[in-house]
Amino acid sequence: MKLKNIIATAAVTVGLSSAAMAQESWTMTTTWPTSLELIEIDKHFVDLANKLTAGDLSIEFFEGGSLVPAGEVFGAVESGTIQAGADWPGYWAGRNSAFSPLATTASLFNAVDYVNWIQQWGGAELYNEIYGKFGMVYLPYGVTNNESGFRTNKKVETLDDLQGMRLRLSGLEQGRLLEKLGGSQVSMAGGEIYQSLERGVIDGAEFSTPNVDFSGGFQQVTKFWATPGWHQSASIFGVMINKASWDALKPETREALQIAADANLLWSLGYTEKRATEAYQQFKDAGIEITRYDDETLAKIQEMANGVIETTACENPDSAKVYLSMMEYLGDYSKWREASAPFNLGRTPNGPDVEKLRECAAK
Repeated sequence: MKLKNIIATAAVTVGLSSAAMAQESWTMTTTWPTSLELIEIDKHFVDLANKLTAGDLSIEFFEGGSLVPAGEVFGAVESGTIQAGADWPGYWAGRNSAFSPLATTASLFNAVDYVNWIQQWGGAELYNEIYGKFGMVYLPYGVTNNESGFRTNKKVETLDDLQGMRLRLSGLEQGRLLEKLGGSQVSMAGGEIYQSLERGVIDGAEFSTPNVDFSGGFQQVTKFWATPGWHQSASIFGVMINKASWDALKPETREALQIAADANLLWSLGYTEKRATEAYQQFKDAGIEITRYDDETLAKIQEMANGVIETTACENPDSAKVYLSMMEYLGDYSKWREASAPFNLGRTPNGPDVEKLRECAAK
């Protein structure tokens, strides 16, 4: 009887040991430091993923800069040094300009457009096609609506006010558009913006949504805020996963990660819009003067943005392919969106020329 108990105990121990050995362990970092609220989107995904994959996968998360500099996260995942890295795709536009519209658009998509396009109009496949060129799988899991706009110490109300201004701005198309508007793009990491504004190295800056900007302390070093954020009408965030690490997972585990990403995508929209609303009031309470471009000015920006998008997209068939898919979505969805106005989801912009994008995508 005692021998049977010993054997049974040994069998259980071996079983538990095998289960523990079977569990995959991933290291994941992000491009965001803890001082910027965007990291909450990443943390929420990791929490969901660890709960949904319990027993099969354990993700250990590290804040931005603690493992590798923010600009090296892409390379670390590509090489397999770490298994996963959270990002904003636009940071990698220097590797492939198609990453730019996968991150944001100038006066084109809103947050719901990105969600619709990713979930039902082929967007998810394009993320994986572009990231796949670098040996990665990509799960979009965060979305924010249009960004705040420029924060300055000089009031900006018209396009003439942008003349000669040195502005921190992210994005390939965004920088080209700013130059056409008379300003000049200055590129720098989010963590460098505060001191650059404080010291007058730049004349103004954009970074993210109001809540993220408030967490960056920009209300302490600027007086004015020009809205809306036409340069980034919405933004996408997600996780880059090393393809070999992804392939090593069980199908059920990969499915659980996709479910976690989809859930986080929806959560992030509600969360960031609530936080943005709260932060808008915080900026007002801090004495920041908020201005807004008039509709005529925004229409002119849209027209100029279209030209920049067409030119930039036609430099790279990958970029043209992404923009073409986006415009085809907008055209398709416009039928129902316009029929259901005003009880609908946003606007249908008068965007770039679809046939020109189609021609460039076929090159």
